[in-house]
Amino acid sequence: MPRILAAFLLCAAAQGATLTVSLSITATVTQTAAATYGAAGTATLTGGIIDNGTFSATIPLSSLTGTTVNASYTMTLSMGTMTGNIGIPVAVLLGSTTSASGTLTVTSGTGTYAGDTGSFNMSGSGGTTASAISVMLSGAGTITTGGSTTPSGPAITAVQDAGSYTANVAEGGIFVVKGSTLSASGFTESTAPYPTSLGMTSITFTPASGGTGTQALMIYTYSQSGVNQLAAVLPSTVPVGTYNVTVGYNGMTSAPFVTQVVKAKPALLTQDSTGSGLALLQNVISATQYDVNRLTTGTVNGATISPAKPGQTVIAWGTGLGPVPFPDNSPPSTGYSYSNVTVLVGGTSITPAYAGSSAYPGFDQINFTLPANVPTGCAVSLQIQVGNIMSTATSISIAPNPSATACVYPGLTQQQLQQLDNGGTFTAGYFGLDQFTENISGSNAAFTSISGSFSQVTGFQLGAASPAASVASNTIGACTVNQVTVTSSGTTATGVSKLLDAGNVTVNGPTGSNISNVAVTETGNLYSAILGETGVSGLPGLPNGMLVPGQYTLTGAGGKDVGSFTTSITLGAPLTIIGGLPATVTESAGLPLSWTGGNANDLVEIIGYSGTMTGTGTSAVTSATEFICTSNAGAAGFTVPPAVLTQLPKTSSITSGTSTGFLEVISGPSPATFSPSLTAGGTVASTFSALVGSASTVTYQ
Repeated sequence: MPRILAAFLLCAAAQGATLTVSLSITATVTQTAAATYGAAGTATLTGGIIDNGTFSATIPLSSLTGTTVNASYTMTLSMGTMTGNIGIPVAVLLGSTTSASGTLTVTSGTGTYAGDTGSFNMSGSGGTTASAISVMLSGAGTITTGGSTTPSGPAITAVQDAGSYTANVAEGGIFVVKGSTLSASGFTESTAPYPTSLGMTSITFTPASGGTGTQALMIYTYSQSGVNQLAAVLPSTVPVGTYNVTVGYNGMTSAPFVTQVVKAKPALLTQDSTGSGLALLQNVISATQYDVNRLTTGTVNGATISPAKPGQTVIAWGTGLGPVPFPDNSPPSTGYSYSNVTVLVGGTSITPAYAGSSAYPGFDQINFTLPANVPTGCAVSLQIQVGNIMSTATSISIAPNPSATACVYPGLTQQQLQQLDNGGTFTAGYFGLDQFTENISGSNAAFTSISGSFSQVTGFQLGAASPAASVASNTIGACTVNQVTVTSSGTTATGVSKLLDAGNVTVNGPTGSNISNVAVTETGNLYSAILGETGVSGLPGLPNGMLVPGQYTLTGAGGKDVGSFTTSITLGAPLTIIGGLPATVTESAGLPLSWTGGNANDLVEIIGYSGTMTGTGTSAVTSATEFICTSNAGAAGFTVPPAVLTQLPKTSSITSGTSTGFLEVISGPSPATFSPSLTAGGTVASTFSALVGSASTVTYQ
């Protein structure tokens, strides 16, 4: 069964009050030194404080006085520690009684329990073996807290679907509640049929307009390592609308959290439970073998893995396809299918063989077959569409052919992909100087900038390192044509990466560039700076940097993650497009371009784009086609063939706001490579490039 994992901060407020609390201790006592024994076990608090953890005590035999042994102890609980003294009945230690009295005092604490004091009357029993003594004590008492606020009950910080982890919850879908003091510590998971209360925790949806609330069906409660989250199924009978969501725990109820319930909100489960990256998919190998979709073929943690193959059937797991006409806890053995579901793989539309409920309440199952000409790669985009509602983009790994044992990712070997499948990471650095000249209102304006980052991604999030990996592509000679779909929720590229800190970064240019020790601004470990905006009238104080021939040097001081570095690249004379870029391109006639300048080996890229937007707001969808043709400066020219151009949608009106055409020619030397050290060990393969080009809006006809 797919499992939803989660992590958000657990916090609890200190209290300035006297609380009635019950305490239970179970411990084992063993000899640790000649005259010293140690007790180790568990402690559980209930009543005015709900918490549990470990108990430890040091018992010197010299403290034996009369009927009790006095010892110092520490209770390490999920919200802090309590320390003090305990009087353990001697009869309990000897195992000679089932009822003896002792005391426990709280003299100090940490975390939530900082400043707390208290006392308990304890009683219990004990038993002995050849090597240890077992002790069980329990009793009631009071804790006077050291804080100044009232006791904190449950507090909600987010209510989100359990696939993409975004706001709004679908009828019949699985959702999560994040916050603090939502449940007892630890992880508790229920089994179907799910209850409406789990471990003293329940979730209620009450219409914001008033009325009777409906309790959700609890899947799990999780409160560990500072994380508190709940998962549940929203009954299909809860109508669409605005709701106040509350969590009840241990007799206390949270403040309401306003949430929208919608009819459908398709969301795919992802393998690292982030809501993005590699989706939770199974590749159907045979009637008895279902591989988890990964980058390579093999076994991980006892499960068989492989990339999907063209022509293969794949099963996707998600939630939020819509309500079901039966009790959510009792899915029929034949399932309930939805007729308005479409699967989009790399922009290719696929009608699933089955899309509907599964044997697990709240979880949806989508079975579809990849076409023979499906786009391939390690992070091909994958989305589910219900009617006109699109899921957040995730990714699927698809090998290039049915006999391949791995997907293909430029720059990575199959061995490196296997390392990613086994929990490794991929790090890369990139900095680029760019200058584009564009005709604006009859005059040429030049925009010069630098941007870059050092990033680290997992195998689940490889799409973050390859934003073009999810588009459908085909190659014609020296040109590649990409079909791109962009929705209001973002591009089809998907993935998140960890951005690395490299400290202060500066760039220097040759004489005449007006770029001298310019600081590259860092925001969230993304580096960028505007170096020049020339030819733009009416805007005083703009920087005047220009990319002129000569050497450019990038210097990093080193930071928390990446060590210091210095690298440089040399620019030659920029290309000059003879006659300039055209305002109109007749697709059937081809596009001949010629130029002068540049070093003979400089890379030249000719890039064209034509796109059309339909819909508005959250329903807006942009469908576009772009081409990238490559040559070198020494060729002095290139003709984009009609076979490429005729794949672009025609842009008869640039000013309509729904259709856009664009053309640019850029050139530059081969990127410089450098490998700064990582403070965690190893190096990060990095590049520094410089590109100069001309750009213009055009009409494709």
